[in-house]
Formats: sequence, C-alpha cells, structure tokens
Amino acid sequence: MFRFKCACCDEWHEGMPGYSAEAPLYFHSIPENERERRCTLDADSCIVDDEYYFARGCLEIPVHGESEPFIWGVWVSLSQASFATFKSSLDLPARAHLGSFFGWLSAELPLYPRTENLRTRLHLRDGLRPYIELEPTDHPLAVEQRNGVSVDRIAEIYAYYAHGQGRA
Repeated sequence: MFRFKCACCDEWHEGMPGYSAEAPLYFHSIPENERERRCTLDADSCIVDDEYYFARGCLEIPVHGESEPFIWGVWVSLSQASFATFKSSLDLPARAHLGSFFGWLSAELPLYPRTENLRTRLHLRDGLRPYIELEPTDHPLAVEQRNGVSVDRIAEIYAYYAHGQGRA
C-alpha cells in the first residue's frame, strides 16, 4: 500500500491520491448562465458552441519505486473528426487499436508553469479512460511524465489540494 507523509499536516496518508477537473478549462470561460445553452458536458466529453470538442483522460505520472502512477484527470481539445472517433468508441470493449489523436491540454495545473494548451496525444485504451501523453518538451509537467516523481513530490501535491490551497 502506497504511504506518504503529508508536507503540510505532517501526518501519514495511505493510497495514491489523484486529482481531476470536472470540465475543460474552456468550459469555465463560458458565463455560468450560458453554459446550459452553449455546452454539452458529461463524464467523458464536452462540446462548446457546437465548435469546440473536448475529451477527458488520464495524464499519468510515474512515482519512483511504485507500480501505481499518480493521475491528473485532465481534458484535451480534439478536432471534430478525432472527437467523433473518440465519442463513437466509448462503448466499444476494444478501442485501443483506433489510434491516437492530437490535442491541446485544456487544464491549468497550479503547481506548474502555465499548462493550458500544451501539445498532447490522446491514446484510447480498452476499458479505461484514455491516456494523455504530453509532447516531450522541457515543461516541468512533461518532464515529470517522462521521468517520474518522488514520493515527496506526491506529498507536496497532496498538501496543496487537501489543505485548502487549491481546488481542482
């Protein structure tokens, strides 16, 4: 069982934390009183103004010495054609063979320099939410996805979200 000592409260916690946004960042730019008319949002997808298409996936970060990754639940924008393939695949038992799709990250993760619009690939997986792969750049989030993080880094992220400093 994964355990870590919280960087804020100094207590031990068990289980790999993970944080997820309920909607793409772009959704939140739509005035709240217009969202019902302009947006379609469900657990896996979002369409804004019948023009902007988003899919939800898992940006996984390996944790040194652990088999389970830390997961940021994020949204990426997709082209209309890629989104149509993604959406039509949701009920298929086997969909990983359908390829990967280019997208832009639609999330702002506050413990990093600006993350909105990082280049991504969305990889469909059988029976799981898609895997979001960042373009291999020197952005700290992309570096963490490639190289992994320490347990201390997980404790730092947990402290930020669990102790009221941030709400995803």
